Formats: sequence, C-alpha cells, structure tokens
Amino acid sequence: MASKQLHGKTVAILAADGFEESELTHPLKALTDAGAQVHVISLKAGSIQGFRHFEKGEQVKVDRVLSEVRADAYDALLVPGGLFNPDALRTERSALDFVKAIATAGKPVAAICHGPWVLADAGLLEGREVTSVASIRKDLENAGALWADKAVVTDNGIVTSRTPKDLEQFSAKVIEEIAEGRHARRAA
Repeated sequence: MASKQLHGKTVAILAADGFEESELTHPLKALTDAGAQVHVISLKAGSIQGFRHFEKGEQVKVDRVLSEVRADAYDALLVPGGLFNPDALRTERSALDFVKAIATAGKPVAAICHGPWVLADAGLLEGREVTSVASIRKDLENAGALWADKAVVTDNGIVTSRTPKDLEQFSAKVIEEIAEGRHARRAA
C-alpha cells in the first residue's frame, strides 16, 4: 500500500474511549501509507483509550474534537468497533449528525465490528447490505439492513466489515472507495 493514491484526501476516524485498538490503528496506518491525511476525532480532547478485546490497550492521541470540526472538511469517515466506542458514539447527537452529513454528501463511510451500530443509529442502513460482528446482526436488521456474513461488504460507498481478522481486506476496500470519491446515494 505504498502508493500515494489518497494524496490530497482527508479522512476522519471517529472514535471514543473503548475502541478496539487494531480496528483504529491498522486502518490509520493503511490510510496514512496511501497518502491520506487522517484525523482522529473524538468527543473530548487529549487521548482515547483503546482495548484489545477486554484488556486495556494503547491510548491514541485525539487530533480534533467533534464539536470543532465540520463534515465538509473530510473526504471520508471511518468508525472503528470495540464494544464501548460505538455504544458511546451512537448516543451522541453530534456524532450521528457528523456521520449522516458525510454519508449524505456521498462520501465513503466505513465501519467495522460494532461500528455499524453508529451507522444504524444515524439512519443510514435501510435497504443496504452490510456486515458486522455477528452479535449485532439483529440490531442492524432491525434498522433495515440486509446482513451478510462476509469479510467486507460495500454498498454504494458504505463499507462494513466483521472483526480484526478482516482488517487487511477492510483497509484495502476503504482505500479503494476513498480513491473512487463521492458516491450517488439513495435517500436513507
């Protein structure tokens, strides 16, 4: 992934305390290696706590606070999983508005593991094919999604993936979607 195919692109990674460490750090490195400028955006300044499943992992520096950013400044959005991270984000109206604004503009939106919870609560999954960690399948179906047990699913610029074991495929597909640019979307 040494090519700079994303040169000039700015990507937001929206996360809070309790993100799955590899689901943020792996795509962050892949996006940066592909030439993108990446901002870790969170609800608070400072750093956010990662987890390796149930154990505390590394902390990641927050580049921007959500209340201080605009969706139109970003070419794409990524939401990592972890149990606590998406659960915190999906209860914050400002986070849901940010996600919806990026998606409504036709920009790529990606989520892995429990991350699609945020997309569901933002009202983006009606009639869309998605995947996730199996434990939230019913939640996504209840939000109108068509759930598939695949490593990566792409539906009109919305990229979803299951778990850390799918990170190579997920990161590659996210880079491909960002390189393609905006996507025409059906109304959500």
